[in-house]
Amino acid sequence: MRASEIPTAALVLGVNVPDHDVTFQGLSELLQQSVTPFVVSVQAKECTALKHLMQKVLERIMGVDVPLNEEDEGQSGSCSVPGNRKRARCSLSSLCEWYQMAVKKFAARSPGKKCSSLGKDVLPYPPVVIIFKDLEAFSPRVLQDFILICSRYIQQLPLMFIFGIATSPSTIQHMLPHSVSSLLCIELFQSLSCTQHLATVIDQLVLTPKFPFKLTGKVLQVLVSIFLYHDFSVRNFIKGLQLALVEHFHSQPLSVLCCCKKEAVDHAQQFIHQDVERVRQLPSFMRYVENQDAEEQVKLLTNDDHVKEVCQKLIKNLRKYHKNYHPVLRCLHSLTSSLPKYPLGKQVRELHISCLEKNIWETEEYNTAMQLLRMLAKDELVAALQNCADLLRPAKSEKMKEALQQLEDYITKFDKLDQLSSEDLMEEEVTSPGKDLQKKTDLFQLQKTLLEMRESRRSKKMTPFEVLRNQVLDIVDQLVRTYLIPPETQPMNEVCYYSSSGVLRRHLNATPRTSIQTALSHPYYYLQHEGLQTDTGSISNTAPDICVVYKLHLECGRLINLFDWLEAYCTVVSAAEGKDPDSPDYGKVDELKHARFIQAVSELEFVGFVKSTKQKTDHVARLTWGGC
Repeated sequence: MRASEIPTAALVLGVNVPDHDVTFQGLSELLQQSVTPFVVSVQAKECTALKHLMQKVLERIMGVDVPLNEEDEGQSGSCSVPGNRKRARCSLSSLCEWYQMAVKKFAARSPGKKCSSLGKDVLPYPPVVIIFKDLEAFSPRVLQDFILICSRYIQQLPLMFIFGIATSPSTIQHMLPHSVSSLLCIELFQSLSCTQHLATVIDQLVLTPKFPFKLTGKVLQVLVSIFLYHDFSVRNFIKGLQLALVEHFHSQPLSVLCCCKKEAVDHAQQFIHQDVERVRQLPSFMRYVENQDAEEQVKLLTNDDHVKEVCQKLIKNLRKYHKNYHPVLRCLHSLTSSLPKYPLGKQVRELHISCLEKNIWETEEYNTAMQLLRMLAKDELVAALQNCADLLRPAKSEKMKEALQQLEDYITKFDKLDQLSSEDLMEEEVTSPGKDLQKKTDLFQLQKTLLEMRESRRSKKMTPFEVLRNQVLDIVDQLVRTYLIPPETQPMNEVCYYSSSGVLRRHLNATPRTSIQTALSHPYYYLQHEGLQTDTGSISNTAPDICVVYKLHLECGRLINLFDWLEAYCTVVSAAEGKDPDSPDYGKVDELKHARFIQAVSELEFVGFVKSTKQKTDHVARLTWGGC
């Protein structure tokens, strides 16, 4: 790096723009703790001109007010302003002067502390870091002028830039000409992809038995679909999880049972008769009752104390199910994720969703995966089994410990195969019908020979490795069939699993225009006021003005006469005021009604339902379609 160049980090964050604020906030805090106290972040929307960019940088670093014109500067000088904040000139020279004083104060407070982790010879003073959060949104001219000005002060002020890039590093070349980019020493940094961050979040919050709250396959699919097809925001994905958690505890009174073990037992013991009836109405509990003998069914339907005891046992079984489910899920994913074309999905969440919705061992993809596993070579199979053993080792349940012991025994057996003689490994049939294959020219004889070859392969004795491979894969298959059953088969699964995917989709994937039309056509839906409840297709005359105006405009054509519209509105309002229809003042336009009507039409124009037109001055054009 030349001494005249400004060190610049081009940080490629990806298109998940909603997550960038959190990233830059964490980066700023890390830099302030370990590198320099002088860190400032700017956004394009607040830096539309060079003077605004300069003002924001100086104000946030120096902590003073920076006027943009000379008149304000001359009036204030160095006098204090409200809030005990001083003013400074809007130029980098004032920043240089302030920086020299700040460094002296910093060195006096902590003489033994290094100013920078980059080395004393390279940066004797803590650098001034300027973070451009959204580089693509900045005006190229503003950015070029700012860099040119900063380059003239680089000997006096150790500046550093961080460019937040959402698209491609080539953005810098498109925005900055060579004469400007040559003033920067650019180093490229690539952030982890948003899908990798999502996998980490799902791994730590969803695919773990630590948190009793769970999502069904459809709900998780809704959250993942919104992530993949809308904003790629991990932050919004976590907000969706929080919303699902709140909705679950709000809509399911028995959700208190999915608390920690001790609290769940206490809640079950404190159940009143109403809570017991809620338990009896759960679909999974009904299926459980149907599978019991007649005597047990009578107790479950009549004895509340017995239901409480059974409830505690079922909740414990549900927790054991989760403790066994997740290790086996990870084990199966570890075995199949390296197979060609990923028959069970590349990500563990894909396999998890499949296991939630159906018996995974009954699918064609699972059978294909098992066939491919039975064709693995020894080294590949042993490595895959070792990964499975590592995944099962942290599990604390007795069943998982037994499965781990079985896998380790087979890994040891595979290692001992190397010590066997070659005669034992290669023991097979000496004769082969394929030797005479080239001698057969007749079609009938050729078909006969091929059939004999197929039969010989079936009857061929398997090698010791093939025997061990089939045995260990049978154990894995048995684990899958035992522990990866869908949660819907578990009694009391409703207390832990949130299944209202439609509600979650309406909250997260909203349709603003539909919501506005619903609010204007049926204000009772949102306001919940009894006076607004009417029959379908009609609207109360006591509804808000904009609702009345909207309903009346649906009765008009493409162009709406404002005077006719006003008269109809006054008629409806007069009825709401309780006036006699035969009185001369009924439906008469006065100043108050006129003002209310103008405001309602203006609001309707603001939301995009009508607009002014040049065809007729006393008309407005309707932008909606359909009638009442």
